[in-house]
Amino acid sequence: MNKIKKYRAFSCIIMIFCIGPISAQTVNIGELSIAPNTQFSTIFDLENKTSGDFLNDGNLYVYANFKNDGLFTYSGSENGKTFFIGNKEQLIDGLSISHFQNIEFNNTSDVMPFRLATTIVVNKQALFKNGIIDASNDIGKMIFNENASHSDASNLSFVDGRVEKKGSAKFEFPVGDDVFYRPSMKDENSNMNIYVTEYFFETTGNIHPYTSKEESIITIDEAEYWNVTQEQGADKVVLSLTLDKNTTPPVFFLESDDTQLGIVRWDAATSKWINEKGITTELLTGADYTKLITTQVSAYGIFAIAIVKKENPEPPADGITIYNALSPNGDGINDTFHIKGISQFPDNRVEIYNRWGVKVYDAKSYNESDRMFEGYSDGRATINRGEKLPTGTYFYIINYTKGNDVIEKTGYLYINNQ
Repeated sequence: MNKIKKYRAFSCIIMIFCIGPISAQTVNIGELSIAPNTQFSTIFDLENKTSGDFLNDGNLYVYANFKNDGLFTYSGSENGKTFFIGNKEQLIDGLSISHFQNIEFNNTSDVMPFRLATTIVVNKQALFKNGIIDASNDIGKMIFNENASHSDASNLSFVDGRVEKKGSAKFEFPVGDDVFYRPSMKDENSNMNIYVTEYFFETTGNIHPYTSKEESIITIDEAEYWNVTQEQGADKVVLSLTLDKNTTPPVFFLESDDTQLGIVRWDAATSKWINEKGITTELLTGADYTKLITTQVSAYGIFAIAIVKKENPEPPADGITIYNALSPNGDGINDTFHIKGISQFPDNRVEIYNRWGVKVYDAKSYNESDRMFEGYSDGRATINRGEKLPTGTYFYIINYTKGNDVIEKTGYLYINNQ
């Protein structure tokens, strides 16, 4: 029978139907409200009918299947949480979108812990504890609202399917395929953009032939790819893709003096892969994925990792020379990010991102005297203003106006703050 502690209900109609000798359902056809600090648990399949209004501001424990054809949401409590717990497959489906304030996935089944066949929305926090969420049928999708986040995603628990992120905050998409967590990351944006990402541990097939590519691309990773779309907005996002020795072919971990790793995108207009370039950084120990490639992409669609020709250093253009090493220790040598000649183009903008695609510096009218990057954060995202940035490789974007043209330069910047 259902384990029910205190709950508050208005016009509540809950029914338990026996569907055979040992199975049953818990069905709501009225209005059910779980108050803060109270609990509602069901060991049977939970179904919210089209006539049902289900508001969860407390703790809802679901130990079997979940189906929502009506209204499933919360009334405002930030602590309302739904727990999906089990040791055999749990189906999450229904005709209506389900809205969760907080959600936790904890299923220890060895087969398929969760099958997502509907759209669910997370408003605050998702905890990936155990169990892969299979949404690879193109029906299921997990949406994270503007201020929503997640934690503990790993090879043990992630979304095998589409993940959508609304809003301007930086975000790591908790996506993967098979039994491998392969996230991609986007930087914070200035507008209310919407992005959808899905990872595939498979070849793109004949629709995107790997032989059709720009001359600078040597070898494309044919074992995996990401599909990143922008559903709303116009910003160029800074995108980061991960490498994992469990899925990425060994050749992409070899080093060469003449080549480097980059992100490539299938361009439908030209029917070929184009080089979006990128910088590669080693990740902290403990991550299942071992390297990260970051670049600002020019458009959206199918992305893959590739070995590309290493660019020759460009001769100074328009009198501008970019020095990409910084050691702000006060010795008067390389204490700032020096862009020689930038002062002659005052209509400029300099942006710097860390390896996760988080913007750590942004300045207009950058110059060679009083507006220069000194290795400290300017307070964006989760990095405090004035905080000394850790030693490592960063990514810069420089835009400046020359006559009627806007010129963009990108590359890496190494900061030695030791």
